[in-house]
Amino acid sequence: MIVVNLFGAFAIHSPESCPMNNVKAKKVFLENQKDKLEQNKSEYGVKKIEAFYMSVLEHEWMIIFEAESAHDIESLCIEAGLGVFNTLKIVGLRRYDDVHSKIGK
Repeated sequence: MIVVNLFGAFAIHSPESCPMNNVKAKKVFLENQKDKLEQNKSEYGVKKIEAFYMSVLEHEWMIIFEAESAHDIESLCIEAGLGVFNTLKIVGLRRYDDVHSKIGK
C-alpha cells in the first residue's frame, strides 16, 4: 500500500475581516493565495494541493495538501499570506478507503 500524507488546512475569518467586507483583506485576497501556494509548494516540501474550496457565507476555506509534515504546510501558508486575515488549523487526514480497509482486517 502506498502511504500518502494528507493534511487539511481550515482557514476561518470573521465577517468583519472578510475580503468581501474589508479593504485590506480584499487587497491580500486579490494577490491570489492559491497561485502563491502553487508557485511555492515545492520550496516548502509540499507535493500537491489536492483541493481548495471556499464556503463564502461561512467565511471558511478548506485546502487539502499532500506533504511530509504540517510544519511545511504552515510555512507555505505563511509565505502565501493566508494568516493575514484567517486563523488556520492544520490536521492530518486519511482517505476513507484506507481507513475502511484497515478496519476491515
